[in-house]
Amino acid sequence: MPLPVLYAALVGGQPYLEFGDILIKLGAEFDQLRALLREAAMLGRIRGKTISVPTPQAHALSLPDDLLEGILADRLSRLDRLAEPVAVPQGLEGTLRPYQVSGFSWLARLAEARYGGILADDMGLGKTIQILAALAHLKETEQLAGPVLIVAPTSVVSTWANEAARFTPGLTVRTVDATRKKRRIGLAEMAGADIIVTSYTLLRLEGDEYGDIQWTGLVLDEAQAVKNPRTVGYRAIMSLDREWAFAVTGTPVENTIGDLAALFALVSPGLLPGSERFAEKFRRPIERTGDPAARALLRKLTKPFLMRRRKDDVARDLPEKVSTVLTVPMDEAHERRYIKQLERERQEVLGLIRDPDGNRISILASLTRLRRLAIDPGLLEARKTPAAKTEVLMEHLQSLLPSGHQVLVFSQFTSYLARIAEQLEKEKIPYAYLDGATRNRDRAIDSFKSGQNPVFLISLKAGGVGLTLIEADYVFVMDPWWNPAAEEQAIDRAHRIGQDKHVHVYRLASAGTIEEKVLALQERKRKLAGFIDEGAGSQISADDIRALLEA
Repeated sequence: MPLPVLYAALVGGQPYLEFGDILIKLGAEFDQLRALLREAAMLGRIRGKTISVPTPQAHALSLPDDLLEGILADRLSRLDRLAEPVAVPQGLEGTLRPYQVSGFSWLARLAEARYGGILADDMGLGKTIQILAALAHLKETEQLAGPVLIVAPTSVVSTWANEAARFTPGLTVRTVDATRKKRRIGLAEMAGADIIVTSYTLLRLEGDEYGDIQWTGLVLDEAQAVKNPRTVGYRAIMSLDREWAFAVTGTPVENTIGDLAALFALVSPGLLPGSERFAEKFRRPIERTGDPAARALLRKLTKPFLMRRRKDDVARDLPEKVSTVLTVPMDEAHERRYIKQLERERQEVLGLIRDPDGNRISILASLTRLRRLAIDPGLLEARKTPAAKTEVLMEHLQSLLPSGHQVLVFSQFTSYLARIAEQLEKEKIPYAYLDGATRNRDRAIDSFKSGQNPVFLISLKAGGVGLTLIEADYVFVMDPWWNPAAEEQAIDRAHRIGQDKHVHVYRLASAGTIEEKVLALQERKRKLAGFIDEGAGSQISADDIRALLEA
């Protein structure tokens, strides 16, 4: 019997195969071969009578031991060693929790094997110290032949330097905080350091200078910031010469599981198929139907190179986080104004939705107007009276602050934070303020940490990364966003390792508005990427838009 005929029957799921006058039952004895062929067909390319599977993906195949030899056997052997423990480096100042020991060991073994990986622990579980411990191990074992480049959001660059000085003082660290024209020293002159920390902005602007250096390793902090392969920054990272790379992120999936593929292309090229083939074999089947075979194979491919722990699993001593949705009725004038605007925006958007991609900017502008109006009419027109939401916030603050509680207040809109600030000043409530334009960020943070200003107004974008605010035990999210991961990142500024109080989270939504629909949309988006138990969804579909505009 020709083997291609048998292979086609097995891949096609046929229970029997006719060969001449013989009827062959393809029973349980063929299960291993059937699984192997299906996996190979999904991963590889069929050329004539052969299926070729790239070596970086071959570990996911259900291969019997007697077929393992040469390069593949060596690769699988090295993958097995990723689970071997590593002694905590002598130069580490600080105590690692058990899960952090396993995390740093995994990172160290990946680097030793010249592999890349994604550390995707929940926000607040101490990813920074795990990276630093791995780098300290590599230095102590003389495996840092050149510098390691750490790339982070601008606001976090100094945090990396401070944490390294605190936990791994034996590592020499240089930070890059300006372009070459403004610096006195070039990157090549800094290359004697163990670690060089820079920002995504500077790497994007001066990619050629970074590309001239042979890096031992690359660490991408808050890596979700560079998940778009079409950007200059992404291409600059791809061009860097390094032995290994790690992506560090609490939200490896924000929009689709294509985000995960983009990150793996940066840290482990070849592990996953290219974007078009990945969409065909994995993204569309998983997102449309939850295809179990595609999900299982994607897990097998990524499991050795993706570590994700949840707070509920590894930090059981972390105080509870209690979340409550506060549905706030609008006053009559506000409600009439909103209904009138809703009808106007609905007519406009339903006319644009036939081409959601081409009209995306106009559609999002309409949705944003509705969101702003749902929060506070004063964001669209002159109005001195505070919105009902602001009044609810003030009532809570007046009961919380006398008892010594500290409060974080998040909003997408800096214009709304300004409205809240006006009300705080009227009530003589001291507060700190942080958005993307804040110049003295450290002063604002310190004034909150010290208790001088017990209320901290923070824009969701500016406060989502690089902050540890465990002094807070109450968090108010004043307006919901359809990307639940962004909200969770902000909330976890308070609910993280070191917190010793229960954290109470209040999400406010104006009754009968688009905000209630956004909360429902968040729940659907959280289920999108169950593959890694990650909430997802800053992208919205045409069906999502229709749902948001329903009466």
